[in-house]
Amino acid sequence: MTRRLRFESPAPASNALNEVEDGWREEFTVSAEVFSRMGSETVLAARLTGLQPVEITVRRSTSTRRITAAWRAVDVHSGEVFALTSPAADPDGSRAWLKMMGTAGVAA
Repeated sequence: MTRRLRFESPAPASNALNEVEDGWREEFTVSAEVFSRMGSETVLAARLTGLQPVEITVRRSTSTRRITAAWRAVDVHSGEVFALTSPAADPDGSRAWLKMMGTAGVAA
């Protein structure tokens, strides 16, 4: 696990004029691994506009089991934002790691 990711959930907030604005609430920060993925021709074409599909792996815990596709992950050091496109899942049934898909380079 070479990166620190901060996971955030959507949280509407009110501004000074009581207008609802889109916002994000920090949930937790964990060590993670981020792998760039190759995709189909459709995804490759999207990459030309700066989109990069990624696979994120985190250690399974009570916190990480709450991750949904509506959340986003933010690299603590670089500020890079990953819009999650799938909920956290345990694909091999080991109950040790959770994996999820995301996209870098898109507004979350």
